[in-house]
Amino acid sequence: MASNNLSVLEALDTARTQWYHAKAIVIAGMGFFTDAYDLVCISTVSKLLGRLYFPDHMDDKNPGKLPTDVNNMVIGVALVGTLSGQLVFGWLGDKLGRKKVYGITLLFMMICAICSGLSFGYSAKAVIRTLCFFRFWLGFGIGGDYPLSATIMSEYANKRTRGAFIAAVFAMQGMGIIFAGLVSMIISKIFLNANKAPPYHVDHVLSTQPNADYAWRIVLMLGALPALLTFYWRMKMPETGRYTAIIEGNAKQAASDMGRVLDIEIQEEQEKLAMFKSNNDYPLLSDKFIQRHGRHLIGTMTTWFLLDIAFYSQNLTQKDIFPVMGLTKKPIEVNALEEMFEISRAMFVIAMCGTFPGYWFTVAFIERLGRFNIQLMGFFMMSVFMFIIGYKYEQLATPENRWLFAGLYGLTFFFANFGPNSTTFVLPAELFPTRVRSTCHAMSAAAGKAGAMVSAFGIQKYTLHGEKDKIRTAMIILAVTNMLGFFCTFLVTETKGRSLEEISGEDGSKDKAEAEMSNRGTRQVQES
Repeated sequence: MASNNLSVLEALDTARTQWYHAKAIVIAGMGFFTDAYDLVCISTVSKLLGRLYFPDHMDDKNPGKLPTDVNNMVIGVALVGTLSGQLVFGWLGDKLGRKKVYGITLLFMMICAICSGLSFGYSAKAVIRTLCFFRFWLGFGIGGDYPLSATIMSEYANKRTRGAFIAAVFAMQGMGIIFAGLVSMIISKIFLNANKAPPYHVDHVLSTQPNADYAWRIVLMLGALPALLTFYWRMKMPETGRYTAIIEGNAKQAASDMGRVLDIEIQEEQEKLAMFKSNNDYPLLSDKFIQRHGRHLIGTMTTWFLLDIAFYSQNLTQKDIFPVMGLTKKPIEVNALEEMFEISRAMFVIAMCGTFPGYWFTVAFIERLGRFNIQLMGFFMMSVFMFIIGYKYEQLATPENRWLFAGLYGLTFFFANFGPNSTTFVLPAELFPTRVRSTCHAMSAAAGKAGAMVSAFGIQKYTLHGEKDKIRTAMIILAVTNMLGFFCTFLVTETKGRSLEEISGEDGSKDKAEAEMSNRGTRQVQES
């Protein structure tokens, strides 16, 4: 660390790992648990919505399909809200402070998750419109959690374990995905047992149990619970020392807050703040910002955009791929609640075996392998497995090869999470200066959600009816997308083991390097 750094920042960078760090991971991570649950659970109930509200659109071959435009709205509207929330709350996090707007995101998630389950209307379309309205604002709150949680965790952590801590916050997303499948399984099973009806025959699969309308509502409303449980503790968190010192210019308050958190004595050093503010006085997208950070911002935005095209395509189309794998029965063979149970069970199994371990492999190895290497490896392996699935789809989509298919499909999720799905979240929280860190993370995350919208309104629409040729083509397209992400990764740099101020140049190191290069150039001109 440079010797002219503030004591409060040196204390944060060198602090031993303690209970407060673990508590911060849980507090920030429960937001991502809620995010993942709310975004994924809609896939477990979307076919049930089709059977309940659009029975005229069903047929003996494919019951439970929402009309294409309705399906796109139900799935995609939360992503639009998420993109909007990321940009708004990311900007507010830099202007007003991380803590001041941190609790608002949870309020959006709690209220709108409950309201989504209470969606009302005089007709089927009116219910869906109400659901979409509340899911947009649910996504708005979810979006705010991305830049704020990442920024807060990065600014609290020490430099030795910062990547692992940020990745651990994001890994709570894996828990949310697992619980989305588990809760949907339990709720559908409870309602199936409550019906106390004999097994349905093929002739009756188009019928829907009278109490099934409660099932999807309960699943959506339970998304408010984890946010509610952590709201109080989120409000009790102090502002980060870096924001208080570098942005607000209050070294005394920063030293007091962080000294209390870390249980150590920290010097105030108010006079040193002038240097930090002078090294960080250039606005976002100014010539100086573009010169120092423009390539990194392009790198974080493009890699997240490309990753989310593939990652959300995996998540949103899996309910149509499961029957091909043999993990679920064909829709014609089950009634509405049975279909919801089987889709949820298959999602749960894939998440447990592929998705969840990938997140925690990143936590375990990110400080050893580095962010850059893990991202390169993840993009490459995702591309390989998706290409194999696409190229050999006809052979894999047979009963005798269903477990091989499931294994390959699970590995794409594993290397997404032990790869770019985690690192694209970590890197923007480390690469940029404190004054614009939240905004730059928000811009990167919003680019990702733009990719997710391409998936929801493009890839998912293309594969909506589960036709083999379309799924095969989509997998090959996604393999190419991942290879583009592999090459765009070279726009970012490794950040492990360095302080945030050293990475961003706020400690004056980049000014010194630029001055030395300028002096060297001047001497060379004079000598020539």
